[in-house]
Amino acid sequence: MKRLSSLLAPLALVAVLLGVWEATCRLNHTPQYLLPPPSAIVVALIQNARILALSAWRTLAMALEALVAAGLFGGGLALLVTLSRTLDRAVRPLAVALQVTPVIAIAPLIVIWAGVDHPDRAIIALAAIVAFFPIFSGTVRGLTSADPDLERLFDLYGARPVQRLTRLRLPAALPFIIEGAKVASGLAIIGAVVAEFVAGSGGAQGLAWRILEAGNRLETAKMFAAIVALALMAAGVHLVFQNLERRGLKWWRGR
Repeated sequence: MKRLSSLLAPLALVAVLLGVWEATCRLNHTPQYLLPPPSAIVVALIQNARILALSAWRTLAMALEALVAAGLFGGGLALLVTLSRTLDRAVRPLAVALQVTPVIAIAPLIVIWAGVDHPDRAIIALAAIVAFFPIFSGTVRGLTSADPDLERLFDLYGARPVQRLTRLRLPAALPFIIEGAKVASGLAIIGAVVAEFVAGSGGAQGLAWRILEAGNRLETAKMFAAIVALALMAAGVHLVFQNLERRGLKWWRGR
């Protein structure tokens, strides 16, 4: 019963908000190009379902490619800095500087370097930059969070560096790596959308381009439909990573 009420409460709130929105638009005769009612957005979502689905898949594919690239580079670099204190002191300030720099500030440079004929490359690169820091930071923290008593035990038995890494530090780092990947997955989608806005090209054909295209034509209902599709896609990705986190931590605790 408690689980059912926790599910119904947000749905009831959303229904009330949509009802107020619909009534306000109709009673005030608000022009649809200014603010369409939810019913018009649903119609636009149904009419453009196919093209929005294709664009959502395109955005998702670029975000996942960026996430894989960020995972490989961020995880590999984190492994290196945990093995060398000097390298850690050299790399960490640069990683922090990259994180705090707004991606929109460097986006024009990345678009130029990637080539205007290949906007997808620029989008993947920018999304990877956004997703890099959570993976790097989480992996570094995880690899340095092993129990000190176990570290001393490995010293006592003369464990080799590879044995210490694979049997102690990586298992200890798993929860931090999973959490970093979950955060990075959402940031990769945000980075892909922002990068496509900056690229301003229809070559990528993602959801951001659909929003720009509809906005230029004052098709506000279609803009909202694309935003809804983007929100549903992001929520789906979050749920997938949340499920992976739950299963991964369950396996980790079992070990």
